[in-house]
Amino acid sequence: HEYEEDPRNDNVLISINGDIFPRKQAKVSVFDAGFLLGDGVWESFRLHRGALVFIDDHLDRLFRGAKVISLDPKRSRDEIINEIERVIEANDMYDDVHIRLILTRGLKPTPYQAPWVISSPPTMVIIPEYKKANQTRSVEGIDLVSVSVRRGGREIQDPTINSLSKHNCIAACIQAAERGGEEGLMLDPNGYVSTCNSTHFFMVKDEQVWTSSGNYCLDGITRRKVLEICKTNGIPTYVGNFSFEEYLGTSLQINYGNPMSSLLVDLNNDSYDDLVFWNFDNRPENFIEEGFAYLSNGTSDISNWIQVELPVGPFG
Repeated sequence: HEYEEDPRNDNVLISINGDIFPRKQAKVSVFDAGFLLGDGVWESFRLHRGALVFIDDHLDRLFRGAKVISLDPKRSRDEIINEIERVIEANDMYDDVHIRLILTRGLKPTPYQAPWVISSPPTMVIIPEYKKANQTRSVEGIDLVSVSVRRGGREIQDPTINSLSKHNCIAACIQAAERGGEEGLMLDPNGYVSTCNSTHFFMVKDEQVWTSSGNYCLDGITRRKVLEICKTNGIPTYVGNFSFEEYLGTSLQINYGNPMSSLLVDLNNDSYDDLVFWNFDNRPENFIEEGFAYLSNGTSDISNWIQVELPVGPFG
């Protein structure tokens, strides 16, 4: 998401409930449910050469997310699009524009959790900014590190919607930075690779494009488009569960049978997760080794990690 700084953003116009304000005057109430509770949904999309890219897909996701949290937007799709176009026109924008659309439950009469205790229609904010992608990232890449913060299931908070409550991803982002990374690779509750803290995760393995099952990550529109491009161009894909060790390209699954359990945990207190593989009862006959641990040795570079065998007994 890194972009080139643009001085024009200092003076952009922002829409709040249909009223347009200069950036420095755009404010919402301290009693807004979005501010008090993170109670709302959002979308972000781009204006490219005058076109709102994949706007129908984004509004589909916005309305689905609102339904999941029992939020009635009190606005039709056409009304929302008209307001987006109005604020774009007010800013005389055409290209390289990123738009954030935020929909909260509205004003609370007092700080209180119950969603039916509300004293206004939902709040809608539209923030357009000039954000041209930083092209150096496509050459230099980013530093991706593993984090122990995991994505949750729908029984905790639906991970497939764009909720204003972003603590899960923020916690992963903080931990990634603490470990010297720029983005954190998150696992799902079952220990499979799920997503990064702010972007989706893809990798090329065995001449296939791999990505997670999608069960525990945002229902990403860019993610869908990447998979559609692959299908259209005959590029094979794998969409499903895969482990951290498969991402790293290790052969331990082959050596120890399938499935093999894994765990990310900081065993040697160096602020980097160590990677542990072990068996329960799926070892071949007369195969007594329990597994291995990769100790991070004070670095996120796995090529410098130390491999040690687990002792027989505790994990068998």
